[in-house]
Amino acid sequence: MRLSDETLLDIMARFQAEMQKGLGKDTNPTASVKMLPTFVRAIPDGSENGEFLSLDLGGSKFRVLKVQVSEEGKRNVQMESQFYPTPNEIIRGNGTELFEYVADCLADFMRTKELMQKKLPLGLTFSFPCKQTKLEEGVLLSWTKKFKARGVQGTDVVSSLTNAMRKHKDLDVDILALVNDTVGTMMTCAYDDPYCEVGVIIGTGTNACYMEDMSNIELVEGDEGRMCINTEWGAFGDDGALEDIRTEFDRELDLGSLNPGKQLFEKMISGLYLGELVRLILLKMAKAGLLFGGEKSSALHIKGKIETRHVAAMEKYKEGLANTREILTDLGLEASEADCVAVQHVCTVVSFRSANLCAAALAAILTRLRENKKLVRLRTTVGMDGTLYKIHPQYPKRLHKVVRKLVPNCDVRFLLSESGSTKGAAMVTAVASRVQAQRKQIDKVLALFRLTREQLVGVRDKMRVELEYGLKRDTHPLATVKMLPTYVCGMPDGTEKGKFLALDLGGTNFRVLLVKIRSGRRSVRMYNKIFAIPLEIMQGTGEEVNAGQGVPRSEVPACHPIQCRPGMTAALSLQLFDHIVQCIADFLDYMGLKGAQLPLGFTFSFPCRQASIDKGTLIEWTKGFKATDCEGEDVVDMLREAIKRRNEFDLDIVAVVNDTVGTMMTCGYEDRNCEVGLIAGTGSNMCYMEEMRNIELVEGDEGKMCINTEWGGFGDNGCLDDIRTQYDKEVDEGSLNPGKQRYEKMTSGMYLGEIVRQILIDLTKQGLLFRGQISERLRTRGIFETKFLSQIESDRLALLQVRRILQQLGLDSTCEDSIVVKEVCGAVSRRAAELYGAGLAAIVEKRREDQGFEHLKITVGVDGTLYKLHPHFSRILQETVKELAPRCDVTFMLSEDGSGKGAALITAVAKRLQQARRENVKREQKLRSIQPQDEEALIAREPCRKLFMLKFSYSSVRHPQLQVPLSPGSAGGSLPLPSYLDG
Repeated sequence: MRLSDETLLDIMARFQAEMQKGLGKDTNPTASVKMLPTFVRAIPDGSENGEFLSLDLGGSKFRVLKVQVSEEGKRNVQMESQFYPTPNEIIRGNGTELFEYVADCLADFMRTKELMQKKLPLGLTFSFPCKQTKLEEGVLLSWTKKFKARGVQGTDVVSSLTNAMRKHKDLDVDILALVNDTVGTMMTCAYDDPYCEVGVIIGTGTNACYMEDMSNIELVEGDEGRMCINTEWGAFGDDGALEDIRTEFDRELDLGSLNPGKQLFEKMISGLYLGELVRLILLKMAKAGLLFGGEKSSALHIKGKIETRHVAAMEKYKEGLANTREILTDLGLEASEADCVAVQHVCTVVSFRSANLCAAALAAILTRLRENKKLVRLRTTVGMDGTLYKIHPQYPKRLHKVVRKLVPNCDVRFLLSESGSTKGAAMVTAVASRVQAQRKQIDKVLALFRLTREQLVGVRDKMRVELEYGLKRDTHPLATVKMLPTYVCGMPDGTEKGKFLALDLGGTNFRVLLVKIRSGRRSVRMYNKIFAIPLEIMQGTGEEVNAGQGVPRSEVPACHPIQCRPGMTAALSLQLFDHIVQCIADFLDYMGLKGAQLPLGFTFSFPCRQASIDKGTLIEWTKGFKATDCEGEDVVDMLREAIKRRNEFDLDIVAVVNDTVGTMMTCGYEDRNCEVGLIAGTGSNMCYMEEMRNIELVEGDEGKMCINTEWGGFGDNGCLDDIRTQYDKEVDEGSLNPGKQRYEKMTSGMYLGEIVRQILIDLTKQGLLFRGQISERLRTRGIFETKFLSQIESDRLALLQVRRILQQLGLDSTCEDSIVVKEVCGAVSRRAAELYGAGLAAIVEKRREDQGFEHLKITVGVDGTLYKLHPHFSRILQETVKELAPRCDVTFMLSEDGSGKGAALITAVAKRLQQARRENVKREQKLRSIQPQDEEALIAREPCRKLFMLKFSYSSVRHPQLQVPLSPGSAGGSLPLPSYLDG
């Protein structure tokens, strides 16, 4: 029975394997360690308060207990209890009568304690094997002990007791929890020590429970959080896994038991069997003449004659030897001094093996906890109960020592449970009651972000109205969706080629790019450099000004934008457009292109009103920019003037474009069905190709033009107030532009994290998170970046990693806190994706109707970190569009650098169209100068078809001799030709 450290480590590994087997859905049926889910998902956090009832049914008497948990986190518990008998005629009679009797006793207790006028939650400790599918449900598998009530097996005992209680009209009790006594032990200790997440009973029987990650429990749906697992470790070895360490005495004891072949681990450990093992060993030694001079007492032949209390007494320090002699004398044995020492030694070996085996299994549980948490070192507490652990003088010390030897990387505290399972059931009920109440409050908050289909249809329809308002001349000034013409009238056709410079301004960084486009193969190569935009320039003046020192520019040393220090602006303010030109100069120098005259496309990702493709008047700054003297000015003119001031190079600024338009053009280069561009990133915007006949702000009815919707302002007129929450309003009020860009503030990456922060603050104030403590970090605006939403909502991220992210933010969270934070992030990001989907559905439906199609096939080019990096955003957005625009087949195409490559493509298309216009004007002039008599000579020189097609490309041209109307409206029709042109 002596087990070496190597053997104990081996047993520990075997138990770990059995635990894994018990947790697996496919392997559980054959596992000896059943690992039963208890549906206890949380331990006490100290905020529990109120009155709770507990009922313990399972012995010759049952106990009713009232537990008063103090408020204000004092962790003080007061208990009043009463025992009731369980007569044989009740526990062996009809099941209905049994539960009616229990309900009668409960009603009597409540009357006695004057509790009848109160609605109280109740926890039921039911010490019989049950299969649970939720905390407040348990189907009896079989009766044990003396209970044999008919009609109960296979039924839910909670329902049976609830039905019995209904007969007492004045009894208002909710059964919130059905618990096992081991779980009760853990919960009792966890109330006193929040580090407690393991419960162990070593008494008449033995068992353990612990908090397991839900992601590892295949028997229960869901991956979030943790759940207490009742290991039922007493059956370890029932499959033969411990045969090599079982002795002849273990086998003899098992054969003589009520359940041979079952609970083999328990039979080597628990108090019900230790005394019997000692008796069997002493009997063999006496038969061999090794004890009592070969004399055998008849008492040694009587099963159960030596009990565990005798073993504990014989091992007592100092008094043990005297106790041994007394016990042996009572058994009718004449024991010498040597006999007493030998018997005492047998007791020590048997009880020490028990402690060793228990320690090995417990060490396996502690190792699993440490590995689940991915910790190098674990700090935890084990709640202990059971008569063997309590009364044996050496047992606790031995157990603790071996556990610490087997798991040196775990700091373990052992805490003795008070009031056992009954108080524990009340604590489970208190926690369940707290969680239930908190859940209602949390759900109430999250419900604000759950949009119904009707609400989303309403958003889609309101967006459609605003789109129409923005396009019409009369309603445009009042429209919140500005529908700005971009003067981008064509998409790439694959013939674009050349070198182009692109600028990208839209955030805290600024990019300069050289883009090389090759025709035919649709090949694009890009070279770029990123420059920082310091805060003092973002929010300074648009043009360079001297800082009162009169320092000539030539005397100021040039500095690289990224290396500029705030102090340097005291001598000279490198303001926004001068800073941009400085960056361009550095890039051209870096690329060896000084002096090169290149066409330039300027991606300027702020609302602009354009009069042509190379004219853009800034309407207002967004995204934290506040540079003065810019709003109401033409940004292209300001850039040209800054280039002139620099007087080092000259650039042909062909186009000023929005990043959304660039996204559409980039995808349009690859897919000709692409007519929509969508940005879901720091900001939120959308553009699309609109029929010219619908754009009243621009002359002309033929063809199409890209419209930059600037839909971020949707709702600024109050049309979204029915779905805006208090948190949206708080974010808006604390922003740089209160009352503006409301749709963007509900959907874009710049604001989602801040909405989450506002919700977390509110839930913490209500005591629903972080133990009611608001950290200074949480009070800091902008601390909860949207990238944290993407990380926290990742399916691959365990709650432990979520807790680490929150700890980085200074938020000391529990496992339950982490679940709530993840839910909050999910609710906020889902609403954002659904709102995007509703807005986009309005656009694609408009395109379908405008073209008169029954069914539209269209591609949407998409860019933005929120769409690209968030684990669920793109899926939810696509599902929403599909539901709200069912007659549109929408393909989503990720853009490859819309703001850089797109700007170059727009510039290339603009140059192509510009060149074509010049050539056409020249030919038109040439044609107009031809006299009728010269026409035959012209026809002889130039193929008729070429001349015909050239003239056909102009609108409403009539040749004086041919008299053929040549207009775009004639496309595809047959044209009458003069006979001399036939063929």
